[in-house]
Amino acid sequence: MQEKAGQERREYLRLDTVFPVQFRLESHDGKTFFTNWLQGFTCDVGKGGICLSVNNFSPEQAGMLKGAKARIALEIEMPFAKRPVRARGAVAWVHEVTGESNKYRIGLKYEQIDINQSRQIMRYAWARKLFVPVAIGAIMLLGISLALGLYFNMKLDEGNRALVENLVHVSRDLDISREKLTQINVEKEGLSLKINTLGERIRLTQEEKAALSEKERLENKETEKMRKSKESKKIAELDTLVTQLNNEKMELSGKLESLKSREKTISEEATALTKEKTTLEKANFQKLYDWLKVHQNPRTGLVMSFEGDGNVSGWAFTYDQSLVAQAYTYFGDLERAKIILDFYAGRATRQRRFFLNAYYVTDGEPAEYTSHIGPNIWIGIALMQYMNKAGSNEYLSLAEDIAQNIIALQDKDGGLRGGYDVEWYSTEHNLDAYAYFNMLYQVTGKEVYAKARDRILGWLTQHTYDKTGLPIKRGKGDSTIATDTYAWSIAALGAAKLKEIGMDPDKIIEFAEQNCAINVVYDRPGMKPVNIKGFDFAAQRNLARGGVVSSEWTAQMVMSFKLMSDYHAGRGEKEKSEMYLRKADEYLSGLEHMIISSPSPSGQGGNCLPYATEEYVDTGHGWMTPKGKSTGSLAGTTYTIFAFFGYNPLELKD
Repeated sequence: MQEKAGQERREYLRLDTVFPVQFRLESHDGKTFFTNWLQGFTCDVGKGGICLSVNNFSPEQAGMLKGAKARIALEIEMPFAKRPVRARGAVAWVHEVTGESNKYRIGLKYEQIDINQSRQIMRYAWARKLFVPVAIGAIMLLGISLALGLYFNMKLDEGNRALVENLVHVSRDLDISREKLTQINVEKEGLSLKINTLGERIRLTQEEKAALSEKERLENKETEKMRKSKESKKIAELDTLVTQLNNEKMELSGKLESLKSREKTISEEATALTKEKTTLEKANFQKLYDWLKVHQNPRTGLVMSFEGDGNVSGWAFTYDQSLVAQAYTYFGDLERAKIILDFYAGRATRQRRFFLNAYYVTDGEPAEYTSHIGPNIWIGIALMQYMNKAGSNEYLSLAEDIAQNIIALQDKDGGLRGGYDVEWYSTEHNLDAYAYFNMLYQVTGKEVYAKARDRILGWLTQHTYDKTGLPIKRGKGDSTIATDTYAWSIAALGAAKLKEIGMDPDKIIEFAEQNCAINVVYDRPGMKPVNIKGFDFAAQRNLARGGVVSSEWTAQMVMSFKLMSDYHAGRGEKEKSEMYLRKADEYLSGLEHMIISSPSPSGQGGNCLPYATEEYVDTGHGWMTPKGKSTGSLAGTTYTIFAFFGYNPLELKD
C-alpha cells in the first residue's frame, strides 16, 4: 500500500508549493455533504491533481476517504486571483503523517476543474518552484555585476585621476622650464649688453691708444725724451686696460655660450614637455567631452547642470542646455544637439512665451517657474549655431520667435530688462542679445534685427561704457565689478567695435586681470592640492570670503585672450599677439589643474570641472556656488572645452 501511494504521488504530484485550500467531503453525486468546510494546504500540485496537507482530520473522516465513500469539493485560494479556483477530486490515497496526531496527507485526482484554471495553478507553481534558484542566481549575478562594476569604475576612476595628475605634473614642469628659459633670456640680454659695452670700451681704448701713438710720432724731437716717458706710460696703461677688458669680454662670452647651451637643453625639454602636454590635453579634454555625453538623458535630451549638489539634483538649467547643445554641435554630434533643441521646440513649458530658467532632466517638467531673457537668448544662440553647422533653417522660426519676444522688452534707450516682470538690467544679457541679433541679421538680412542690435549698442554706450575709463558697469546704475562683463565685451562686440565706440579693449582686459585674477590653492577631492591662477566672480578685494576661482568665468577670459591675440595679429602686432597667447595658455593651465574625476557612477566615463574652487560661497552677484567639493559643473566643464578649442559662442563663423 505504501509503495502504491508513492507511485501515485510520483504520477500526480510534481512541485513543492503552498496554497490555502477550503474543502469538504461530499457524496459522489454531489447531493450530500458529510462535513462542513474544512481547512488545508497544498503541499504538491500536478497537472492532474494535488496533494492536500490537513490538520485536525478525524480518523472517521479519513476512513470515509480510504473506503472511497466520499469525494472532495475544493476551493483553492490562488495568490492575486479575484476568486478561488473551484474543483472536485477523487481520492487517490490517504496517508497519516507519522508522529503527528490527526494530521493527514491526501492525494487527489481532478474530476472537475476548469482547464484554464488548472494551467494557472501550474504556471504559478512552476514560477514558485523556479523563483528561488532564479532569484538566488539573479542576486548572485547582480552581486557579481555590482562587484565588477565597482571594480571597473574604481579602475576607471584611478585612470581618470592619473590622467589628470599627469597633465598637472607635465604642465607644472613645462611652466618651470618656461620660467627657466625666461630667466636665461634675461641673463643673456644682460650678458650681451655687458659684452657690447665692453666691446665699445675696448674700441674707445684702442682709439685712444692709437691717437697717443700718432701724437708721439708727430711731437718735436727736442721734447721727445720727456714726452716719450709720459706717453709710453699712458700707452702701457691702455694696453693693460685693453687686455683686462678683452679677458672680461672672453669670460662673459663663455658665460653666454654656457647659457645658450643650457637654453638649448631646456628648450629641448620644453619641446618634449609641450608634446607630452598636448597628448595629455587631448586625452583629458576627450574625457571632459565624454562626461557631457554620458549625462544626456535619452528621453528628454537634457543634461544635468550639477552632478553633486542635492539641492538642484536632476535640474537642467536652460542656459547650460544651450552650452552643451553648442558643444555637441561643435564636435559634429548633431543628433545629440537636436534632441535638446527639439525639447525646446516642442515640449518645454513656457511662461508668457518665454522658456523657463530650469527643467527636470528626467521628464522635462518645470524645475522652477522663473523666466529671464538671458537663458532665452542663449537657446536662440544654440539654435543659430546648430543651423549654421548643419546648413539648415530648421529652427529659424523658433529663433525669430525668441527674438521678437525679446525685442518687445526693449526700452526707449534700446536696453533690455532681465525679464517681463523684473526691473533690473544686466550688461551680460544685453551683450548676449547684441550678439544674437547680429547672428539673425547675418542669416536673414532683416533690418529689424540690425536695428535691435544697434539700439542695444546705444544702450551699452550710454549706460555701461559711459566713461572713457573703467570699470564696466554690471548693469544700468550698477557699478559692481563682474568679470564676465569684461570677457563678454570682447567676445560679443569685438575689439574693433569697442575701439569704434571709444573703449580700449586692451585696457578692458588689463583691468579685469588686475582686479579679478587671483592665485588660490585648490584642495582637489581625492587628489593632491594644487596652486591655481584664475579669475574670481568679482573683484576679490571686495569679498570677505577670500579668493575663489570660477571655472566658467576663467574660461571666458581665456577665450577673450585668444580673441585679443587674433585682433593684434591681424594688425601685424606680433609681440602683443604672442603676449595674449601666453596669458591664454597660463590661465588655461589653471583650468586644467581644476579637472576632477567625475564624482558619480553615471559619470565615470569622463572627468569634469567644479563650478568653483570653493563650495557654497558667495559669488558677489546674488547667488552661491553649489554645495559639494566634488560637484561637477556642466557650464564650467563646457566653457573649459570652448576655451581649449578657441570656440566663441557669441560669434557665427563659417
